[in-house]
Amino acid sequence: DEISMVRADLLDAVDMTLRRYRRNDKPFGGVQLLMIGDAQQLSPVVKETERQYMTQVYPSPYFFHSKALQKLPYVTIELQKVHRQKDADFLDVLNAVREDKLTPRLLDRINSRVGVTPDIAEDGTEPIRLTTHNVRADEVNSRKLAELPGEFSSYIAEVEGEFPEHSYPAEETLVLKPGAQVMFIRNDSEGRYYNGKLAKVEKIAKGVVTVSDSDGMMTDVTPVEWNKSQYELDEDSGEICQKVLGTFRQIPLRIAWAITIHKSQGLTFDKVIIDAGAAFAFGQVYVALSRCRSLEGISLESPITLSGIYRDMHVAAFNEGFQPMS
Repeated sequence: DEISMVRADLLDAVDMTLRRYRRNDKPFGGVQLLMIGDAQQLSPVVKETERQYMTQVYPSPYFFHSKALQKLPYVTIELQKVHRQKDADFLDVLNAVREDKLTPRLLDRINSRVGVTPDIAEDGTEPIRLTTHNVRADEVNSRKLAELPGEFSSYIAEVEGEFPEHSYPAEETLVLKPGAQVMFIRNDSEGRYYNGKLAKVEKIAKGVVTVSDSDGMMTDVTPVEWNKSQYELDEDSGEICQKVLGTFRQIPLRIAWAITIHKSQGLTFDKVIIDAGAAFAFGQVYVALSRCRSLEGISLESPITLSGIYRDMHVAAFNEGFQPMS
């Protein structure tokens, strides 16, 4: 999923691993792949220290320049029905941003949302703020949390076995107060909540946090478990088996007055505040705008510019490189 953010070298590493463990020299060890995503959203992340290597080995860091994938006559399927937005005018604006066809009139429509005061829900839930950088999101969340009355409460994750800190799926120490705005960071097996759902902390107790959503439904949230696994070949059966190396247990919540645009990928909101003035990656502004169901639900901190939308990579150049076989 989100194949646009998968780098070509990572896909080649998947190919190498599958060929090795399946003892099959076909691309990806003969495994059938299903890749889902929007290649005109967020681009793969390439650090400065990696840029020289990537430019020497690949035409671009995008998945479709994977050496393994280019050996395959893969089929593309275009999904044409939009489910998040129903407003045809807003869809026209978003499509214009995607296709580098943004006219001054359409850009003015977007920027008509600059400085609009966002509505606060009856339960006090504020529209989530989408920022370009982690430091900005952390600043907003820390300030908002400090402004709430009451004492801080901390939930410390339980970590067992091998689970590297850089792989932690949630905060090691989750700091909350009653009244804090939070977001669920995974789906519930019982369907009570889902990844990206906003809520407000109502009550804090040992090992449990009670939250309420916009419909007034109360949910007791307890720690859940994430596993760090390794996959090995069973010499006797010839099957690949899973070995759990470590576990991470934590309340599946995060403070969410603000999150980064990268973390919002795949999420949907009725109202958002967008702080994209420091956009640094192709697709970042488009992703921020398209998280919202309607243009009327958007409040912009600063005007959107063409250079901000097409940062680092021009849509026309991208389209020229993406020519999959059908």
